[in-house]
Amino acid sequence: MRQAGRSLPEYRAVREGIPMLASCRRPDLVTEITLQPVRRHGVDAAIFFSDIVVPLAAVGVDVDIVPGVGPVIAAPVRRQRDLDAIPELTADMVPDITESVRLLVGELGPTPLIGFAGAPFTLASYLVEGGPSKNHERTKALMHGDPELWHALCARLAQISGEFLRVQVTAGASAVQLFDSWVGAVQRADYERLVRPHSAAALAAVAGAGVPRIHFGVGTGELLSSMAQAGAEVVGVDYRVQLGDAIARVGDAYAVQGNLDPALLFAPWEVIEERVCSIVAEGRAARGHILNLGHGVLPTTDPDVLTRVVELVKSLG
Repeated sequence: MRQAGRSLPEYRAVREGIPMLASCRRPDLVTEITLQPVRRHGVDAAIFFSDIVVPLAAVGVDVDIVPGVGPVIAAPVRRQRDLDAIPELTADMVPDITESVRLLVGELGPTPLIGFAGAPFTLASYLVEGGPSKNHERTKALMHGDPELWHALCARLAQISGEFLRVQVTAGASAVQLFDSWVGAVQRADYERLVRPHSAAALAAVAGAGVPRIHFGVGTGELLSSMAQAGAEVVGVDYRVQLGDAIARVGDAYAVQGNLDPALLFAPWEVIEERVCSIVAEGRAARGHILNLGHGVLPTTDPDVLTRVVELVKSLG
């Protein structure tokens, strides 16, 4: 479960006084934080502890993750010369990521490690807006007002994300996830023309690596059938769409991942149990199903509830 660690007291203890980006670049911390949910909950795979802006920082973008705000970009990308200042990512820029993955693979043994990267649209939104945005007005203005620059920016970001995934796979990751947190802000025709080609390019970077690829976006109910065509074997489904409806939209050629509402983990156990059983039952109609939350774990979630959910899912077979 993505971000499962941040609900744990042991996570807060190990992160105390250490900025997010610094935590993501220290192999000892990355290893410990990635392992914590596996130890605590007994999940079937570990998700690499990182952040979508880590590769941006690695290529020299001045970015800071501000508590309570999110990624803030010191010099937003608005013109070609701004893009020209962002180089492609190479493996020698992220030796710490290679070391972290290798350490984790050694610690995890037979438990798979899932790699992680942000999708071009979401990274572009942060770069263009200068930080998080509710309306993505500058992003959409650039998409439609200067499509040549938009495609050039997204192509650069696809290379950066794709290489970040490739580095993790080369070091031993068993699968990868591409996250598109903001892509639900665009309509389907714009997604297919201005966004999907670049997500497909990022996923294609590990197409021949023999590992499953998961593609997840938030608020993407209307985009699921189009997202399925970006090249991943697994389509992530957020909690806003009933899983059975999502399976019908993507078709039987894809596995799905999802999609328990993280907020439901605060409900009485009988409510959680009923919903988990329902999601598992619906998931049997898909080519494959990874039961997961339909977004990240909320920080105030009771870790014991997460453990019970894992135990329940395993008991259902």
